[in-house]
Amino acid sequence: MTTSEWTDVDAYFTELLAPADEALSAALTASTAAGLPEIAVAPNQGKLLHLLARVQGARNILEIGTLGGYSTIWLARALPADGRLVTLEYDPAHADVARSNIARAGLDGVVEVRTGAALDSLPKLEAEGAGPFDFVFIDADKVNNPRYVEWALKLSRPGTVVVVDNVVRGGKVATDHPDDPAVTGTREMFDLVAREPRLDATAFQTVGAKGYDGLLVARVVS
Repeated sequence: MTTSEWTDVDAYFTELLAPADEALSAALTASTAAGLPEIAVAPNQGKLLHLLARVQGARNILEIGTLGGYSTIWLARALPADGRLVTLEYDPAHADVARSNIARAGLDGVVEVRTGAALDSLPKLEAEGAGPFDFVFIDADKVNNPRYVEWALKLSRPGTVVVVDNVVRGGKVATDHPDDPAVTGTREMFDLVAREPRLDATAFQTVGAKGYDGLLVARVVS
C-alpha cells in the first residue's frame, strides 16, 4: 500500500465516524495559523482517545503535551459535567493557542492548561493532591517518556488507563538508534513498562494520515 491509500482510508473512516465540527476544525486552523507544528493526532485517533476515556468512565484526566489543544478537546468531551482535565504544555505560545481553542469549544470550565516543563509541573500536581487521574495521555517530548510514565504511575490508581502516542517512530523503535534521542527515550519507556509489575500493557502499529506510527495502551493493575 502507498501512503496516499493510508490517507484515503483515514479520510473514509473520519467522514463516517469522526466528522469534524466547528470547534475541532477551528482548533486545527488556529494552530496552523499560529505556526504550530502540524503534529496533532488524526481525527480518528482523537475519536479513539475520546472513546477510551468514555469506556473508562474517566472523571479526572491528565494530558502531558497540549500543543494546540486538539486532542484536549476530544478528551474533555468525554468527561461528565463535573469532570476535570489538566493538560501540561511546555511552550507558552502553544499554551495560549490551546486556551483559545479550548474556550471556543466551551470547555474552559473543565480544562486547565498549565505552562512549563512537565517534569516541573508534575511534582506540583502531586503536592496539590491533584490525583489520582483515571486516564493519562502522554504526547510530549519522547526523550522523557520514561519519566512521564513514572509520573503517570505516581498520579494514578488501580484501573487508571495510560496511553502513550508516537511509540513506533517510523519503525525505528525495534532497533537501537543511539543517534536519535526520541527512539532511545521510547525504547527506555518500553523497557520500564515491560518490567513494571503495576502495569499491564500492549502496543500496536498504525498507518494513516499521520504516517507510520503507533500507540502504547496500559492499565494500572496495582
